[in-house]
Amino acid sequence: MSQLAQKQTNRENLLAQGVVLLTQQGYHGTGLKEILDAVHIPKGSFYNYFGSKENFGAEVIQYYIAPFIEQLDAHLQNPDIDALAAIKRYFEELIFELEKNDFKGGCLLGNLMGELGDTSEIVRASLQTAVKNYRDLLSYGLARAQQEGSVRTDKSAEELADLLVNTWQGVLLRMKIEKSSLPLKQCCDNLLDDYFKC
Repeated sequence: MSQLAQKQTNRENLLAQGVVLLTQQGYHGTGLKEILDAVHIPKGSFYNYFGSKENFGAEVIQYYIAPFIEQLDAHLQNPDIDALAAIKRYFEELIFELEKNDFKGGCLLGNLMGELGDTSEIVRASLQTAVKNYRDLLSYGLARAQQEGSVRTDKSAEELADLLVNTWQGVLLRMKIEKSSLPLKQCCDNLLDDYFKC
């Protein structure tokens, strides 16, 4: 493997391990040594990849959100289902995964919003970008659903997407204390099957 390829692999491994540990233990509960030991990279090398723990946290956020955006986009690009059904299917998959993992961890974005949202500008900016990109894709899907006649049009797609993102973040926290998918299902039923519909 070339040096460049190895560096990229090391970087990916650090980010993937960062997602796992920051989700499980939080930003302040996770030490750099723990991350580096897990992926067998010497401590001095970390700063060549990220510069600081804050920069690392910001990049972990983008690494974490990317698969969710890809998963939602794949559903929205499916020509066999309408946009509202695509969004519902996406959230059903998320709920299934959370049930399979026994409701542990929740959402890294929500966890870090609570832990660092008002103390780290670098992390806050990364969280804002992640939430905006996610919300914008939901807004695109809801706008399509409005054009297809399945979602109400007296509220903008962006307003509805904001409501869905905000409510989903709240029910993820409730899920953690209840150890139940009921809050998640209530969110989807109340919004996607009721409030959002024409």
